[in-house]
Amino acid sequence: MKMAMAVEKFSRHAGGAESYAVELARTLVSQGWEVHLYGYSWDRDPETAVFHPMPRLPKWIPPSIRILHFALTHKRMVKDQDFDIILGFGNTVLMNVYQSHGGVHRVSNLRKLQAVRKPLARFIKALSVFGVPKYYARAWVESAPFRMRQRPVIIAISDMVRDDMATAFGIDKESIRLVYNGIDQTRFRWKDPVKRRKLREKLGFNEEVLFLFMAYDFRKKGVRYLLEAADELRARVGPGIFGVVVVGGSPSPSLQRRTKQLQLSDIVRFHGPTKEPETFYNAGDVFVLPTFYDACSLVVFEAMAAGLPAITTIYNGAAGIINHGVDGMVIKDPRNIKDLAAAMERFLDRNTLESAAVSARRTASKYTLEDNHRQVLDIMREVAG
Repeated sequence: MKMAMAVEKFSRHAGGAESYAVELARTLVSQGWEVHLYGYSWDRDPETAVFHPMPRLPKWIPPSIRILHFALTHKRMVKDQDFDIILGFGNTVLMNVYQSHGGVHRVSNLRKLQAVRKPLARFIKALSVFGVPKYYARAWVESAPFRMRQRPVIIAISDMVRDDMATAFGIDKESIRLVYNGIDQTRFRWKDPVKRRKLREKLGFNEEVLFLFMAYDFRKKGVRYLLEAADELRARVGPGIFGVVVVGGSPSPSLQRRTKQLQLSDIVRFHGPTKEPETFYNAGDVFVLPTFYDACSLVVFEAMAAGLPAITTIYNGAAGIINHGVDGMVIKDPRNIKDLAAAMERFLDRNTLESAAVSARRTASKYTLEDNHRQVLDIMREVAG
């Protein structure tokens, strides 16, 4: 069969949707599909795909115009082609299968605003998000599959996203297919005790229970609230019992000041970015992500596959795979420091931690990339048929 998909960068290292598009393209090619890729750049993976370079507007052009230009150029390029499947990821307006990896744009922005603590700063941030043409251009493109006369098959990557779509666009929840994310289990399955010990020593930890945070957008993912929860937990259990490692972006000056104010330098380590997340899963004990919005965070799947019980929030689609109190904890409000500290405290008990680690691996093993692709390909064959 013949299919098309579009993202700006077809690269396994560009982001979640981009990496997924490349992996899906590889699976499709391996099963004999003719795969056409539309975008600005391509890492030549998979090599047998057909890449169609799209014209890129200069960066000085307003973002709203660039968003609309990408979507409308894609429509012009594919509309007269004989494709069995045109897969949309939320950045195009012509498709017969739609699978958003970013959730619902409006809902995402509303929830992210809650991460801004001061009311005045939150109001100013809201104006900068909702008061600019970029927001409305993206919202118009995103809503395309829901206003088409012949609605495409819509795939949600989590229960949370399915609920958000149904509410935001006024459609029946049951009409939306549910296909959870999946991961390459072999990258995260086994722990290396020697490498684990060396990295922990390098970070300044020994036998403490090590909480791992991994993300780039510190504000949206709730790092400041994690620091305050660490301060609350230390007050409950004392020093030398646990540590926190933050992997991803670099801390802002205000975040560094807050860390010093809370006197957390002996507990918290900011490591910076990494291209080998599995090494940190190997060294950690519990994964914690008090996020304000994630459509379905892959790092939760990865951490659990590595045997780390996961603590996250109801605003993370990946919370849908967690069995609360068994292989992780799901809290209602990322701003509730006491709830977050209590969830962390649960895993300071070694017996609870060991049992949860086994359960986390078992849960994550159900969500493979192969199974995800199988379900998506079944839907594509159905639509093409």
